[in-house]
Amino acid sequence: MTTTPPKLQPALLGGVFIGVLSALPLVNIANCCCLWVIGGGVLAAYLMQQNAPYAMTAADGALVGLFAGLLGGVIGTLVSIPIDLMMGPVQQRLVERLILSNPDVPEETRAMVESMAARGVSGIMIAFRLVFGVVVGAIFGMLGGLLGVAMFKKNLPPPPPPGGMDILPPEPGISHP
Repeated sequence: MTTTPPKLQPALLGGVFIGVLSALPLVNIANCCCLWVIGGGVLAAYLMQQNAPYAMTAADGALVGLFAGLLGGVIGTLVSIPIDLMMGPVQQRLVERLILSNPDVPEETRAMVESMAARGVSGIMIAFRLVFGVVVGAIFGMLGGLLGVAMFKKNLPPPPPPGGMDILPPEPGISHP
């Protein structure tokens, strides 16, 4: 019998929540304050508590939130690659229009913005996004898991430790010295 609730499925679902919402254009703006990452940690803790017959510990919530954040960073990077490939030309045209329509922009700034827009999706950008997403996801996912424990903790005692003895009352009719 296991004494800890399963963490893989709640962490995976929390990670998908984090990754997809962090990669979607415009929706990812709410992630500037790590809203989706914290929400994914809370979701993972909630799902883990629903599958557990007893109250989960803060360590369980922090761990499932940490796993959700790590998975969310990886999933977010993988989902953002095709989105960036599709949206790259649109963003490049938008930046060019903004730069060309404003005569007050200095020439150095124009050159820098145009060179950044022309690069598109690069391996360095993907690697940076992956490392940043995993680190930030781990930290704030863990905080979300702790928040989820505080919000959704059951008021049940934890299970007894394995190998413990049950003390039963004596049976009626049997005398003990």
